Amino acid sequence: MSITDIQMLFKFIGGLGMFLYGMDSMANGLQKSAGHKLQQLLGALTNNRIMGVLLGTCITAIVQSSSATTVMVVGFVNAGIMNLQQAVGIIMGANIGTTVTSWIVSMSEWGEMLKPEFFAPALVGLGALFSLFSKNQKKKQAGEILVGFGVLFIGLNFMSASIIPYRNAPIFAQAFTALGKNPILGILAGLIVTGVIQSSSASVGILQTLALNGIVNWQSAIFITLGQNIGTCVTALLSSLGANKTAKRAAAIHLMFNLAGAIIFGIVMFIFFQIHPVLAISRISSVEISIFHTIFNVSNTIILFPFAALLVKLSGMLIKDEEKEEQSSEGVMRRHLDERILETPSFAIENVNHEVVNMGYAALENFDLAEEALLGNNKSDIQLVEQMEQKIDEYEKILTEYLIKINNQSLNEEQHISVKNLFYTISDFERVSDHCENLSELAAEKAERKIVFSEEAKNEMKEMFHAVRKSLESSIKARETTDMSLVRAVVQSEENVDSLEEDLRERHIERLSNQTCKPENGVIFLDALSNLERISDHAHNIASYVKEEM
Repeated sequence: MSITDIQMLFKFIGGLGMFLYGMDSMANGLQKSAGHKLQQLLGALTNNRIMGVLLGTCITAIVQSSSATTVMVVGFVNAGIMNLQQAVGIIMGANIGTTVTSWIVSMSEWGEMLKPEFFAPALVGLGALFSLFSKNQKKKQAGEILVGFGVLFIGLNFMSASIIPYRNAPIFAQAFTALGKNPILGILAGLIVTGVIQSSSASVGILQTLALNGIVNWQSAIFITLGQNIGTCVTALLSSLGANKTAKRAAAIHLMFNLAGAIIFGIVMFIFFQIHPVLAISRISSVEISIFHTIFNVSNTIILFPFAALLVKLSGMLIKDEEKEEQSSEGVMRRHLDERILETPSFAIENVNHEVVNMGYAALENFDLAEEALLGNNKSDIQLVEQMEQKIDEYEKILTEYLIKINNQSLNEEQHISVKNLFYTISDFERVSDHCENLSELAAEKAERKIVFSEEAKNEMKEMFHAVRKSLESSIKARETTDMSLVRAVVQSEENVDSLEEDLRERHIERLSNQTCKPENGVIFLDALSNLERISDHAHNIASYVKEEM
C-alpha cells in the first residue's frame, strides 16, 4: 500500500467521522429546538397504531436515527411507560423516519447549488457565528443544527473524494457484481457493516457515496440496503439484553418486522432482476437509492401494519414469560428510570418528573401517618413513618443519580431549568419527610410520657394538619399537572398556614400562662406547630419551581 493509498484511507475514515459527528450534532440541535414538542409527542401515545407510526416517523426524523428511536422504545417498554401495542407502531414509523437521512445525503445530485462543496462551508461558518456570538438560545440551537448539517456534507465530500481515484478499479466492479448476483451475500454485507457501525443512516450514507462515484450497480445496492435494514436491529437487540421480557419482545418485534420486509422485497427484487438483467447491472445513483429506501420502508409498513398484533403474539412465543419476581418500590423506580431514555432528554425529564411526583405522594402518605401517630398515640404508625422515611431517602438517592445523568446530556436552556427545579423539588420532598419523622419522634415522646392534649389543643392541631396537608397536596398536583391555579392555591394556603401557626402559638402560650396546660405538653405542641409550618414552606418552594417553568 502506497502513501497515497494510506492518505486516501485516512481521508475516508475522517470523512466518515465528520459525517457521523455532523449527523449527531444536527440531531442534538433538532432535539433541543423540539424539546417541549417531543414531550407533547410522548403525551400523544395511544393504542392507535396509526398514531404510533406517525409518532415514530416524527421522532426518528428529529433524532436522525432509527436505532436511537428503537433503543428508546425498548427503554419505554422496560420502564412500563409504553406497551407492546404502542411500541409496534412506533417501530414501524422509525423505519420510515430514517429515510430522511438518505434524502439529505442525496441532495448533491439535486442540482449544482446543492453540492456539498458549494454551500457546506457557508453553513458551518454561519452556524459557528450563531453558536459563539449569539445570546439568543434559539439562534444558538439553529447554529448547532447548521454546523452539524455543514460538517455532515463536508464529511460526505471527503469520503467521495477519497474514492474517486479508485472508482475504475476492477476490485469494486467485481465485488459489487458478486454481491448483486448473490442476494444472501449482499444482504449479509449490508447487515454486517450496519451492525458494526451501529447506524443504518451511516451505512446507507457510505453506499450512497459509492453510488455518487458510479461504482454501485442496482442489484447489489438493493440487496445491501435490505441487509442494512436488518443490521439496524442489532443496536436495539444489544440494548434489550439487560431489560425485562416485554422490552426484549419489543426488540424482537423490530427484528421480525425488518426481517420479514427484507425477505419479501428480496424475493420480489430477485425475480425482477431476472426479468430485467440489464437494469440489474446498470449503475444506480444516490437519489435512486433514496427512492428505493423510502419505497421499501413505506411499503413494508403498509404490508405488515395489519399483522402488528401477530408480531406481538410471535414475540411472546419467542420470548416466554418467567415467574414474576416481586420488586421493591425502589427496584420498580430504578426500572422506570431506564437509561435508554436518556437518548432523548425531553422524554427522560418527563419520565423523571413522573417519579418525582410519586415521591411527593409518598411524602404525603408519610404526612398522614405522622398525623395518626401524633394525634392517635399509635405506636405502629410511628414505626411506619420511620420505614417510609427510609424509603423516601432511597427515592432521593435514585432520582438524584438519574437527574445527574440527564444533566450530563445536551440540554437546552428550558430543560436545564426543569432539571435544576427537579433537583430542588426532590430535596424539598425529602425535607418534608424529615419533618414527618420529627413529628413521629414527638409522638413517641408523647406516648412514652403519657401526655394527652386537651380537647381544645387537639382540635387546633387537627386544624393545622388539615391546612398544611391542603398546601402539600396542591403543590404535588401542581408539579404533576403544571396547573397555575394549583400554584396560586399553594401560595394562598401558605399564607393561611403562617397566620394560623401564629394564632395557635399565641393561644397555646395563653393556656400555659393560665396553667390550663402543662409545660411539657406545651413543648411538644409548639414543636409540632413549628414542623408543620416548615412543611408548608417546602410545599410553597415546590409550587414556586413549577411557576418558574411556566
